[in-house]
Amino acid sequence: MHKGKGMKFVGDSRISSERKPNIPKDYSEYPGRTEAFWPNFLLKEWLVGAVFLVGFLCLTLAHPAPLEGVADPTNATYVPLPDWYFLFLYELLKYEFASGPWILFGIIILPGLAFGGLLLAPFLDPGPGRRPNQRPIAVAMMVLGLASTMLLTYESAAHVNWEARAEANKPVPATEINKENPGYAVYEQNCMSCHGESLEGSAAAPSLIGIDHTKEEIMKIAQEGYKTMPAGVFKGTKEELAALAEFIINVNEKAK
Repeated sequence: MHKGKGMKFVGDSRISSERKPNIPKDYSEYPGRTEAFWPNFLLKEWLVGAVFLVGFLCLTLAHPAPLEGVADPTNATYVPLPDWYFLFLYELLKYEFASGPWILFGIIILPGLAFGGLLLAPFLDPGPGRRPNQRPIAVAMMVLGLASTMLLTYESAAHVNWEARAEANKPVPATEINKENPGYAVYEQNCMSCHGESLEGSAAAPSLIGIDHTKEEIMKIAQEGYKTMPAGVFKGTKEELAALAEFIINVNEKAK
């Protein structure tokens, strides 16, 4: 190489010394392909995904999912439900052809065929066109799967009173218990075995936190019982009964 004007230094012979603009290829000769996958098509996909994600996050913030209490395996009255995106499978298992002796058909075979069909859709309909009328098999399978999922989810959610369920199973707020309170000793002797150490409740009795009863009502319930609680559970003096009621009211005032 001669030194002088126009001298160029190239570190790798595979790299062009002249920069060329990134111009996508001309796909007009290929039917069904009108743009480059990178960056044209992929950038559009990212933009659509970003818009959908922002909208989904806004809905999540505007309508948060109701939280329930900690699962209690000893509570036989509690009906567990899956998250909303699995409600359609939960509803599917209510039908006779997918439950009972056909349970394996409902939990394995039928969902496997549905999701397997969606995975095979590009291979079953490999046409080059992008319009729906040019991909009848893939579009029909997608519409059928989407409509089935939405219908089963709606049917499952329509039979659940979500507000009442959330209220009945709401988490018990953490409350600091003053064990030096004279009423706590009375509570420990008469109520702790059923209502728990921190008034959180158990499978045998409900929580005593969040109740709205006066002192007289609590004293009456302790002596005469309430719903499934039998009468005569409390055994103590009137002074101890008053101390117990005041202790429960004090705990609930702190929990507010």
